[in-house]
Amino acid sequence: MQTSAWLILLFPIAGTIVIALGHRAMSDRVIGLVGTAAIAGAFVSAVATFVALQDRDEDARQVVYVAWNYANTVGVDGKISILVDPLSVFMALVVTGVSTLIHLYSIAYMQSDRGYARFFAYLNFFVFSMLVLVMAANFLLLIVGWAFVGAASYLLISFWYRRTTATAAGIKAFVINVVGDVGLVLGTFFIFRHSHTLDFLATFDTASRDFAGHGGSLTAGLILLLVGAFAKSAQVPLHTWLPDAMEGPTPVSALIHAATMVTAGVYLIARMHTLFELSDTASLVGAIVGCVTLLVAGTIGLVVTDLKRVIAYSTMSQIGYMVMAVSAGAYVAGLFHLMTHAFFKALLFMAAGSVISAMAGEQSLNRMSGFKRAMPLTYACFVIGGLALAGVPPFSGFFSKDEILAEIGARGGGWWVFYVAGYVGAILTAIYTWRMIFRAFWGEPCPEAHELEQGHLHHSEAPFNPNNGEIEDTDVGFPGPEHHIAERAVSMKVAMGALAFLATLGGLLQVPWVDTEVGKFLDPSFADSTLHLDPSNGLIAFGLALGTVLGLGGIYIAYRVWVLQPGTSERVLERFAFLHRLFANKWYFDELIDLVVVRPAAWVGRFGQQTFERVVVNGVFVGGTTGIVKAGSAAARALQNGFLRAYAALLVLGLVAVAFYFLIQST
Repeated sequence: MQTSAWLILLFPIAGTIVIALGHRAMSDRVIGLVGTAAIAGAFVSAVATFVALQDRDEDARQVVYVAWNYANTVGVDGKISILVDPLSVFMALVVTGVSTLIHLYSIAYMQSDRGYARFFAYLNFFVFSMLVLVMAANFLLLIVGWAFVGAASYLLISFWYRRTTATAAGIKAFVINVVGDVGLVLGTFFIFRHSHTLDFLATFDTASRDFAGHGGSLTAGLILLLVGAFAKSAQVPLHTWLPDAMEGPTPVSALIHAATMVTAGVYLIARMHTLFELSDTASLVGAIVGCVTLLVAGTIGLVVTDLKRVIAYSTMSQIGYMVMAVSAGAYVAGLFHLMTHAFFKALLFMAAGSVISAMAGEQSLNRMSGFKRAMPLTYACFVIGGLALAGVPPFSGFFSKDEILAEIGARGGGWWVFYVAGYVGAILTAIYTWRMIFRAFWGEPCPEAHELEQGHLHHSEAPFNPNNGEIEDTDVGFPGPEHHIAERAVSMKVAMGALAFLATLGGLLQVPWVDTEVGKFLDPSFADSTLHLDPSNGLIAFGLALGTVLGLGGIYIAYRVWVLQPGTSERVLERFAFLHRLFANKWYFDELIDLVVVRPAAWVGRFGQQTFERVVVNGVFVGGTTGIVKAGSAAARALQNGFLRAYAALLVLGLVAVAFYFLIQST
């Protein structure tokens, strides 16, 4: 098991190195295959590790493998070590499995891009970074993986670096995630200060004793960890980078949203569950933020018209469910939803990429319609992904979402607020998901759809940036000249078909009253939990029925508004103009952050550069010092006049002064 566990990490980093150093000797097709094979190798290794772990007794399924001691001095026990347990293996399976399909999809999707080798090198590095994060056995390696993921996301979001909007989005994502990195590091310090170890298992074993009487420090440390989780998982108010991250190529969006970056915060809370159960305050903060996020994102999704951004806000909302779940103690339910969400969200992004290619890069729903006949495979995948996201049985999202809400409801008391909010978010999800599908695929075919029906894939007269309309070229740093759709690319078909299958049947791994395979596997990682959420049969049945009604009801509302009675949405917008402005402007979070953070920071920077540096530093410290030296030099030059009598006079005066000094001292 040790060998297969380390191979999970070694395959992706080997792929990165081979592509980065040897791409000049390989064709684009070989580069794509090498990158995909590396991640597929990691997936096979994860499966082997899973099988080996199952052969061990349940109380022996937490194994630490140490490569070497990085630092072992003055009380710091930093090691390059990995933790192999059900939670880390579960995450490795999801990350590598979905990432393999995304790489396979990318082989065709990115085929004409001049940065093809760079893209696959970055993509392999992104997967490696996420695997370091989820397999780390201590805070030291966790922080390294956390930082690597942020760097990889910057490289991929700003992949088309000659687009000003892409570079700005990459910088925004990087800066906000650095804020989260600072929170993670400071939170680690608060915890290490009392635990005196960086090792996860050692910290958890003595946590109740180490933090007895230090509840304030523990809560502060955990809230700082939550800052890191909120930034990485795009939770309010550190979420504004996520929609802008759609500037990257569509496979990047799929990777960030489905298998890697945004799930890191959910994993972190689940991994630290032993500590969070010692602080009700920190757990409640996590649940509140997750709840607010799922509602805020749901309302924005109702009005945004960029196809990829609709899916992005749905990710933000679904991660809110997961954060709320793991903060409430519904660990298995939250992670089960993480898995099913990876299936249908990757599928939706891939299908969206196919539509955007058919539109020659255009992403606005206002320009799309009638693709149902022209792109039957893409449409079918969108429908499957949309049904799973809306929580309609028997698709995967139905079982995972309702399990979260059932377990939260089982806590009773004030947790009923979160229960109700979850179902409000469910109907919002169904409405905005099917609004997107009906607008893109139903109705009269748009010119691009009509052209595709005639057998011709549309290409615009000149390449352009879909966000600001700027004219571009197709050289390196911009998207390539060719577009690829699932209907015409075998690798895209295979990847989307596999995800469609998983999005349809993946939920059957955890069906109430039938089987609990996910729970059985993950239980050893949460065996020390003091929270035992056991919803009654009545609550489970009620939740499943309510979830079905709300999912189908949301689809019907979307059908009535955007298909049966066109123009209804315009009348609603006129009647609720204020809410529309609020949602369309994303609740003004960007403007608020600009007012509260960006402008004050810019003012401090200008003051430091224009006033403090020029007046105090240059004027007083630098200028004052040079002035004193100049004055001394001038005095010395005045004395050095070349007259012998002046030198003799100075000598006499000096002797008189010395004699006078000794005379005074002798009295």
